[in-house]
Amino acid sequence: QVQLVESGGGLVQAGGSLRLSCAASGRTFSNYVMGWFRQAPGKERDFVAYITGSGGITYYADSVKGRFTISRDNAKNTVFLQMNSLKPEDTAVYYCAANSGLVAVPTRSAYDYWGQGTQVTVSS
Repeated sequence: QVQLVESGGGLVQAGGSLRLSCAASGRTFSNYVMGWFRQAPGKERDFVAYITGSGGITYYADSVKGRFTISRDNAKNTVFLQMNSLKPEDTAVYYCAANSGLVAVPTRSAYDYWGQGTQVTVSS
């Protein structure tokens, strides 16, 4: 069982930056692929980025590539999402998720555990 708690959301102007954090419980954090997803009002929950257990491989949605960076600190059981050059279309609730499977994929159904989400609002 993994419990995830996100933080760091807020209101920012277009072009600004935010850093999201996700703190995980448990002693096997490095065994999990960690992902970030987001859900805008009235829309599906979409993949944003994932990072493998060792941190050696990262993968991004095209919409955030070059602007967002995912990273993790396994000693602190935490995964981060650095978001730069934010746009109004980045406005959403951002969710952290953990995937205990052997394959890292950008598919929502592959993730077993989810946080409660943190709101990110980008004003124009």
